[in-house]
Amino acid sequence: MENVGIYKPPQKNTDVITDVIGDVSDTFQVDLSTSDLEVTQSAQDKLREIIEQGDEDVSAIRIYVGGGGCGGMSYGMTFTDQQTDFDTIQSFDGFKLYVDVVALNYLRGAQIDYIQEAGHERFVFNNVFAETGGTGACGGCGAAGGGDSGGGDSGCD
Repeated sequence: MENVGIYKPPQKNTDVITDVIGDVSDTFQVDLSTSDLEVTQSAQDKLREIIEQGDEDVSAIRIYVGGGGCGGMSYGMTFTDQQTDFDTIQSFDGFKLYVDVVALNYLRGAQIDYIQEAGHERFVFNNVFAETGGTGACGGCGAAGGGDSGGGDSGCD
């Protein structure tokens, strides 16, 4: 049998990629503006307090988005000491917020507030879906005002 050669996988041509998209720093905006995500003064004060009381290696808080389906998206925060290549950053006195670009698509135009009510304190994400539209709920769910009241499949996750 004749040797037909050795397979060589295609190689990435970085010159073509650079020509097409240019310098990534030209297209990816790292700074997170207040029009992208507003953090009220009360939320800033509480986040700063939490960071100061925490581990000295932690200097940032990551905002994340998860879920979907009938209950809508869930929004949360966690401590972090690492920034990724896909994080947008908002700097405050004493701490930074990191939001990756995927989460930012769901948060753009939102506001993070800190509310203290009779023994109940919490962070609240206001005005989510401000620029993307939608309510975060399925139109077919009974809880959303429609759907199948007979116990059948409503089409929601």
